[in-house]
Amino acid sequence: MENGNYTPLFNLDSFERKPRFTNGFFQRDVLSVDQFSKDDLDYIFARADEMQAMSRKWGTCDLLKGYTLACVFYEPSTRTSSSFIAAMERLGGKVIPITEGIQYSSVSKGESLIDSMITLEQYCDVIVLRHPEIGSSSTAAKYVKVPIINAGDGAGEHPTQALLDLYTIKSELGTIDGLRISMAGDLRYGRTVHSLTKLLTKYDVSLRYVSPDTLRLPLELMNTLIDKKMDVREFSRVEEVIENTDVLYVTRIQKERFTDLAQYDEVKGYFNIDAELMQKAKEKMIVMHPLPRVGEIAYAIDKDPRAAYFRQVQNGLYIRMALLAAVLGQA
Repeated sequence: MENGNYTPLFNLDSFERKPRFTNGFFQRDVLSVDQFSKDDLDYIFARADEMQAMSRKWGTCDLLKGYTLACVFYEPSTRTSSSFIAAMERLGGKVIPITEGIQYSSVSKGESLIDSMITLEQYCDVIVLRHPEIGSSSTAAKYVKVPIINAGDGAGEHPTQALLDLYTIKSELGTIDGLRISMAGDLRYGRTVHSLTKLLTKYDVSLRYVSPDTLRLPLELMNTLIDKKMDVREFSRVEEVIENTDVLYVTRIQKERFTDLAQYDEVKGYFNIDAELMQKAKEKMIVMHPLPRVGEIAYAIDKDPRAAYFRQVQNGLYIRMALLAAVLGQA
């Protein structure tokens, strides 16, 4: 103490945390793929390339040192939650992980989503949110000042998954335009399919949708594709499309989305991507899957160089690093 006053612990004038870049991503919520232009996609993909190069050379950096991410998952997650955590930590930031045991938190006492988000806002600079209700991230963003990144809202959207999916296609095949992309699986409830489809409308591609009749692409989304004059067709079996497919995007049948388990039992095991099927596929093509898989792709396919799903997982790290840095003004 000096002259009856406390000696300050910090010289606050020497601390300056300001954005390096104030482009269109700074302080921007990431709620839907609808908000991304092709220029936005090119920018994020270029930044993801940089993140990949940095990670391979140094492993980590201090780009987001001093920033904190709240990672909040009301639904179980392995890949999305861990990749966001890894992305923030590789960039030198800190993480508040609320990914396990959320049922024991204040949510179980009846706390609303909005109150939870406003509370967490006091502790962090960005929030990643997964919630079972469609539109939940958009609702939270109306009340919270820090950026909200949608990590999946029920059967709605999964924008960061769609970004990494598109990035994977471009990285693996060198282009997006001109490709024939086939999506097989749960097209009705599959938010990854919905989000990727919306992004693909920005490109010159042919789309093939493969599913049992009860899991067809929602009519509203199909009508959007037709209105945009996309080359789109529906099929019931992968065998009908495999020979001319450049990208086979497979999803699991999501048991948790069914209210009638008898309907689930009718379609589980509907798909089987095995070595015999892959013999009919192009030599230069890729098989993708947002994971987890529950039997729709045989483990033997993992050794096939065309199996891109684990490289797809790794690309998720680089895309999420790029997004976190961008919304915080550091990329």
